[in-house]
Amino acid sequence: MAAAQWARLAQTWGLLLAARTWEITRSSVDARPLRHHLLRMPKTKTKKKESDDPELIREWSLPVAATLGSGVRVKGILQEIRSRLPAPVRKSLDMQAGGLILVMPESSKTAFRATASAVSSALDGIASLPVIPREIEDILTITAAERKRWLEDGRLPSAGTRTMRLQGRARKITFHVFDPRVVEDLLDRGAVDEWREEDATAKAENRRRAAYQAKLTRSLKKQTKTKKVEKSADEVASGLSGWEEFGSDGLLR
Repeated sequence: MAAAQWARLAQTWGLLLAARTWEITRSSVDARPLRHHLLRMPKTKTKKKESDDPELIREWSLPVAATLGSGVRVKGILQEIRSRLPAPVRKSLDMQAGGLILVMPESSKTAFRATASAVSSALDGIASLPVIPREIEDILTITAAERKRWLEDGRLPSAGTRTMRLQGRARKITFHVFDPRVVEDLLDRGAVDEWREEDATAKAENRRRAAYQAKLTRSLKKQTKTKKVEKSADEVASGLSGWEEFGSDGLLR
């Protein structure tokens, strides 16, 4: 009797062990696609949280005499001031509506005071900073072609040249710069409108002259061709024997 009970108990344990093995195998097989899917899911970038640390802020307003009402000019002033600052703090200075702003962590009080002092010193006399080509095009609302044409004919006076190396380029470039007070005067008296009228008049006159010259050339070519035909006819007539006698008898009258 004891042997039979042990046999049944062993059989029961065998069935339970087989069932457990089957469940483990099935769960591992079912989990493969899920794990494979999770491995293929793209990683999402988490946005950096904005710092809530206290900041040191200093602002400077730029006079109209310096900006000449141009946002491109403000950006040019920002780049000029940044170039005079140490590289680690340049990005701390930025532009805002009509001025500049310096923002640094509160823990950088020493660097903040030094940078603010350097910016204030650099802004002294900033209104006399020469105007570069892209700035004058924005201030006067002109094209690059107009700027080059008026510079060549002397209507747009140059204040000299400036040589610099653009970021990412090995070669240096040289370009004309302009006196901001001259640019301001051209803006106030509307010189650009006058120059455009003068150019339109000159262009119409050049077209008229070109048309007259073309007509005169065609007329001269026609006259030359007619003379050649008449000369050829005279040469043929003079080559005929007795032609002069025939004419002297009055038979051609």
